[in-house]
Amino acid sequence: MDVQTLTYIIVVASFSLYIGIAIWSKASTTGEFYIAGGHVHPVANGMATAADWMSAASFISMAGIISFMGRDGSVYLMGWTGGYVLLAMLLAPYLRKFGKFTVPDFIGDRYYSSIARLVAVFCLIFISFTYIAGQMRGVGIVFSRFLEVDINTGVIIGMGIVFIYAVLGGMKGITYTQVAQYCVLIFAYMVPAIFISILVTGNPVPQLGFGSQIVGENVYLLEKLNNVLTDLGFNAYTDSSRAKIDIFCITAALMVGTAGLPHVIVRFFTVPKVRDARASAGWALLFIAILYTTAPAVSSFSRLNFIDTVNETPYQSTPEWFRNWEDIGLISWADKNQDGIIQYRPGNALEKVKPRFTSERGANGERLVSNERTSNENEIYIDRDIMVLANPEIAQLPNWVIALVAAGALAAALSTAAGLLLVISSAISHDLMKKTLMPSISEKQELALARISAAIAIGVAGVFGIYPPAFVAQVVAFAFGLAAASIFPAIVMGIFSKRMNSVGAITGMIAGLVFTASYNEKENIKKLILGIKYYLPEASILIIDDNSPDQTKEINLVNGDFTFEGFIYIISSFNCFNVFCVRKSNSFIDSKFSSKKSNLIGLSLFVKNISIILPLTENSDFSLTIDVF
Repeated sequence: MDVQTLTYIIVVASFSLYIGIAIWSKASTTGEFYIAGGHVHPVANGMATAADWMSAASFISMAGIISFMGRDGSVYLMGWTGGYVLLAMLLAPYLRKFGKFTVPDFIGDRYYSSIARLVAVFCLIFISFTYIAGQMRGVGIVFSRFLEVDINTGVIIGMGIVFIYAVLGGMKGITYTQVAQYCVLIFAYMVPAIFISILVTGNPVPQLGFGSQIVGENVYLLEKLNNVLTDLGFNAYTDSSRAKIDIFCITAALMVGTAGLPHVIVRFFTVPKVRDARASAGWALLFIAILYTTAPAVSSFSRLNFIDTVNETPYQSTPEWFRNWEDIGLISWADKNQDGIIQYRPGNALEKVKPRFTSERGANGERLVSNERTSNENEIYIDRDIMVLANPEIAQLPNWVIALVAAGALAAALSTAAGLLLVISSAISHDLMKKTLMPSISEKQELALARISAAIAIGVAGVFGIYPPAFVAQVVAFAFGLAAASIFPAIVMGIFSKRMNSVGAITGMIAGLVFTASYNEKENIKKLILGIKYYLPEASILIIDDNSPDQTKEINLVNGDFTFEGFIYIISSFNCFNVFCVRKSNSFIDSKFSSKKSNLIGLSLFVKNISIILPLTENSDFSLTIDVF
């Protein structure tokens, strides 16, 4: 049976299960809608929490990002898992003991301020919509590839499914739906990982296969991956280009942001007792660990298999999966040397990074793009979000495994999307309307408002999924940064500090949200460039953005003007850059050279005087300090 038919069967079966659970668990009271009546078993709540936690970013995008970042991608694993531990051990039991429905409810009552409640509502809605954009985009990507529909159509289908069980069942329906979704997503993630681990290393346990030798070769997996990448001009997979302070700050930002996410916090209100909240936290950590300990192995398998399959392969001989992903716009090939063979090398294949496809086909049958081609040797663009989804196809696994992965990805994205939608609807109906604007409404009216709010939120989320700001993991990481800067400090200080008052909470949430949301890394780079131009009008600049999965970004100065190509990968407020600056006459500009000749600028948000290294010749360095802020 072909992949598309199997995908339809598995997806329809899983969706029917989700809808059936929603109908069975239809919420009839606000307590059931907001917190599932507070009667969820700790094990079930732990499984639902894990499904809520492991969104499209964890299932689809995380392994893809790690696959291309290598060791530097460990910040995601450490930040997200550490954030959960911080939430489960530090915040959740105290919030559960407080006994309120929502995070704004806690903030409003703790600080005795309706204004604080309103600010928390606004922050929560802003964060949730940012987060949900990535989930809906993930749904669209899966539908477009495996069901052969447009990405936007896939987003709309996902909206319809979520509408049924989120609006109908509320938290009660979402909780038990997420139990089923966890079973689907973890099975879908582990099965191909086990298959590929056996094929590559002979070890059926992916976590152990990650450190095992290649079948038939006297070389370890990571050693071979390092050799393959360095031969192509990339940095070794196990090398890290980040400074320790960079790793620490990014991990800390992700931890704090993760701990402040409201759709996970509300999970601990659904169990009967504080003791049950602690127990469900432990179960959730176990369920989460299954996927998170497998992700490094999946990342390395996918990167190695991708290179072996694609690099130095004639385009007309590429496997079917390559052209399928190209057809939906997530892979692009630009034949720079006109040899009909795909070359995979460091750097961006195209200007503006993402391909802009035309309606024409090239001489080899490839989709043509309108982007200008870069001067490096790399000819291929690959969207990071497809690595997990394409991995079974690359490894030539059975069709049913490929279809299962599609269903798992949908389960991961929809589970988190539903949790976020509920948070948005409860913030509007309970915190904004019931607690502030319309305190006299009945429970029935409040429940109706909650469902209407959820329906509207689904529509807005769909728009964000159709017009996403970036890759799934990028969007999610940005949401974490917003949560870290706004919600988390107000909660922590509210629990552990008696001196904290409403003025501090309100100003802190506003300042954190505005500062993080308005931070424009591109503009800061512009200031840096203009500062260097002032001191060195004849210089050219090469900027290496360590936070970007696309690696090298080139910015040229011509008569005082510059062009910015690519995008900046914002994962937190702590963004560091390596800057390498040379005179135009020098010919030794090279991405490999930059790692030795560049200097870490520092925490660009907080360091005003930025030091750079200026190599005037190959053998002489000149240090320059520029005040650009």
